[in-house]
Amino acid sequence: MEYFNIFTHIIMIMALGWYLITNLQWYNYRLERVVLKHHKWQWHITYFLAPIVLFYLLPDIYFSIYFYLLYLTSFILWNRKLDKPLVLTGRVKRFLAILLFTNFAIISLCLASEVCHATAIFIPLFIAYGISYLLEKMFFASFKHKAKQRLETVPGLKTIAITASYGKTSIKNYLYQVLKGKYKVYKTPRSVNTIGGIVLDVNRDLPLDTQIYIAEAGAREKGDIAEITHFLEPEYCILGSVGEQHIEYFKTLDNIIHTKMEILQSPKMKRGFVHESVPMKEYDTITKFPDNLNVTMSNLDGIWFDIIINGKQEHFHAPILGSFNAINLTAVVLVAHELGMSIDEIKIALKDLPQVEHRLQKIEAGGKIIVDDSFNGNLEGMLEAINICTNHEGRKVIVTPGLVESTSEANILLANEINDKFDYAIITGSLNTHLLSANIDENKLFILKDKSNLQDTLAEKTKAGDLILFANDAPNFI
Repeated sequence: MEYFNIFTHIIMIMALGWYLITNLQWYNYRLERVVLKHHKWQWHITYFLAPIVLFYLLPDIYFSIYFYLLYLTSFILWNRKLDKPLVLTGRVKRFLAILLFTNFAIISLCLASEVCHATAIFIPLFIAYGISYLLEKMFFASFKHKAKQRLETVPGLKTIAITASYGKTSIKNYLYQVLKGKYKVYKTPRSVNTIGGIVLDVNRDLPLDTQIYIAEAGAREKGDIAEITHFLEPEYCILGSVGEQHIEYFKTLDNIIHTKMEILQSPKMKRGFVHESVPMKEYDTITKFPDNLNVTMSNLDGIWFDIIINGKQEHFHAPILGSFNAINLTAVVLVAHELGMSIDEIKIALKDLPQVEHRLQKIEAGGKIIVDDSFNGNLEGMLEAINICTNHEGRKVIVTPGLVESTSEANILLANEINDKFDYAIITGSLNTHLLSANIDENKLFILKDKSNLQDTLAEKTKAGDLILFANDAPNFI
């Protein structure tokens, strides 16, 4: 029986470790965010605290019954239902290996000495976390130095860094599409925007014949963008729209603005392109945008807009949805022109601009029009998506969890717009359910707590001729 209990303890510690590292990966390996900012605190109780408490309270036989029949079964099912499961990166594998080794080492010492306090069972978690934290710090310092050297070996490389409260990934993708017709351009993949992701990208994927490297910089706290900026030392910096996105981390809009402005600290900056929402003095090296922007038309076929460049009004068209994207494209036009592209070259590139996946991407399938805006999580963009969809003559359906990392006032405003302009609303998750359901008519509302049932729900609730807007798509740990 003793060996069975030891086996149970080993499995339990590994399960707790798996849960811990999963949450750390979600929250960029910030333990304080896992503890203080987690959106599903009930998961902490069910999958971490409960087994620890019951381990101390229940006799071994009853604890084993609970652990194998209830905990382990529900834990495995929980993992399978995650839409963002644990990715077995090198860091994760190192943590799990250290945890397993420490686990066996402590149990061996206990068996050898025949004295083992119950608390020793949980020491492996603390040791593994501590050792892993120190190792990753050392590894990262080495990887960062190697990446810096790699950047310096690329001859004539020009670097563009982009930050904003929202829209930075769109600006990056649009700028890449415009520039690649004339230059050898490389951009950070997907939504990679942390110092760790950028260092990995430079070491692993940056081609040595790159002429222009485009990277986006994100932040959850003061200093995050400064670290990226001092690493990349970009010659061209874009500071896009700034708002209350991630307000729960920064507390005030001033903190957000000052953090985003860290991108202008680059010692090699030749020119910065700054959105007019950023309050700052005039400098010779700073170009404010969108100055003299005029959106002449915006519909489900794209946007038409005018910009005054060098005293002349220029007309542009892009098959991109959302009038707010004219602001992003203004930055793209200005940067591309600064880098040597002619206005005619830019116009031709914009006409063939592909839609960015999951950002106001129009798809037609099964007789339905789908507007996929699932990667957009800011109020301004979501309101614009709602406004675009109002032109549809058929029934309009929205699928959304609401706004994440935003204010209650913003979610109430969003709910009122949905209620006014949509015929049916499918609310996913539980984060904003109380706010949205209180401000959307009951007869047009459906609460979907389990996103794994979304496909069946859409098949049941929608029909040919409908327009379906996917507005934001928070993972189910939010």
